[in-house]
Amino acid sequence: MKVTVGISNRHVHLKEEDLKVLFGEDYELEVVRPINQPGQFASNSFVTIKTEKSELEHVRVLGPVRPYTQVEISMTDAYKLGVRPPIRDSGDLEGSLPVTLIGPKGELHLKEGLILADRHIHMTQKQKEMYGFKDVDFVSVAIPGEKGGIINNVRLKVTEKAYYELHLDTDDANAHMLHDGDIVEII
Repeated sequence: MKVTVGISNRHVHLKEEDLKVLFGEDYELEVVRPINQPGQFASNSFVTIKTEKSELEHVRVLGPVRPYTQVEISMTDAYKLGVRPPIRDSGDLEGSLPVTLIGPKGELHLKEGLILADRHIHMTQKQKEMYGFKDVDFVSVAIPGEKGGIINNVRLKVTEKAYYELHLDTDDANAHMLHDGDIVEII
């Protein structure tokens, strides 16, 4: 079964009160461009991610606001920041790493929230059943090409509204020379 690839660079999701700390009381995220997942978008807002060792500047905030604040980076970013964040599903932040976010109006010291996002395929429950994955939570994906291979432990992420797509971070994509929109195979 084929699935389209979507590559996710480092980014931040903010809850409303943290958005206000970083950008000001009346600030609202503006849409620069929609992303494939329904209702989500890349904003024109950026923060700096800071740890005790280093920082990453100009990290995009994705919208809309969420019920939690989460920072998603790649392992390459983690090496630069001098940290080893856990691999987690979005929103699973308990025990994740502390991090500081710096915005134009303020600074936020999070006790947890820094993660490496797990590999996942977005789909609806109907799609999961239709594709024969009713009792399956993880799959493997075969990647064609000169640096092709197999990626294991890909979570099937079921949401009410979903654009059917494999999400990989930049490290996974670069290791296999993948680009947004490439097609791979679930095996």
